[in-house]
Amino acid sequence: MNIRPGELRDLSAITAIYNQGIEDGIATLEVRGKTEEEVRLWLFDRSERYTKLVIEEEGVVVGWTALQPYRYRAAYEGVAELSIYIDRNQRGKGIGRQLLSALEKSAQANHFHKMMLMVLEVNESAHQLYLKCGFRDIGIFENHGYQNGQYYNVRIMEKLI
Repeated sequence: MNIRPGELRDLSAITAIYNQGIEDGIATLEVRGKTEEEVRLWLFDRSERYTKLVIEEEGVVVGWTALQPYRYRAAYEGVAELSIYIDRNQRGKGIGRQLLSALEKSAQANHFHKMMLMVLEVNESAHQLYLKCGFRDIGIFENHGYQNGQYYNVRIMEKLI
């Protein structure tokens, strides 16, 4: 496995993996798949401080992670929100742990003091991964997101770095 900075040439793979997360229904509450242009604007149209990493197996992108602004107020410049998505055929192989470790190092190098995330409460495998990587539970947004006729709780987690 090789972890490297995400580049525009990875956009197709990043988009495909993100859309798997939408289809699977436990990674995000998006209601429709995203186009490459929508993902490009979301991930690549921001400061380089907000790292994007991909992990490859034999030259094929099998997962990605990225930092994004938590809020746009100056008081929160040291806090980054993270996203992470793994190809559905590669989950459970330790890829998420590798990506989160690399992302944390990058976040520290870019002068963040905290990483935070939000994860659907029903996504217990992701919750366990984050706990193993040193994140702690902050709380639950109850009935926070609506999809497919039901409300979902969203867990908030953080890690001081």
